[in-house]
Amino acid sequence: MHNANRMTSTDLAGIIAAAAADKKARDVVILDIRGKTTIADYFVICEGDTDRQVRAITDNITDVCKEHGVRPLAVAGLKDASWACADFDAVIAHVFLPGERTFYDLEGLWGDPADERAG
Repeated sequence: MHNANRMTSTDLAGIIAAAAADKKARDVVILDIRGKTTIADYFVICEGDTDRQVRAITDNITDVCKEHGVRPLAVAGLKDASWACADFDAVIAHVFLPGERTFYDLEGLWGDPADERAG
């Protein structure tokens, strides 16, 4: 990560999880995928009840990260908002509608029993 305060990917994952929780995201999970792939260090996965809430959660994540000097490389999925994604390089935030989260099952694909659950 290249920002002034030398934030680690672990710090960023925590900030993203907290930003999601601030908008009442449900089942916020931080998946440590270091050593499993080179695409990122962490996935932060959560869900919102409606497409509007998925957008609000995603917007809050990007706003809070910008306040910490971190901007996403890309944000996708806000048009229909069944699955929105914000790519912060070392951390990728996934915000799902419940059915989409179950269908794609990122936790099942990437997780393991030692993964941390955030508040």
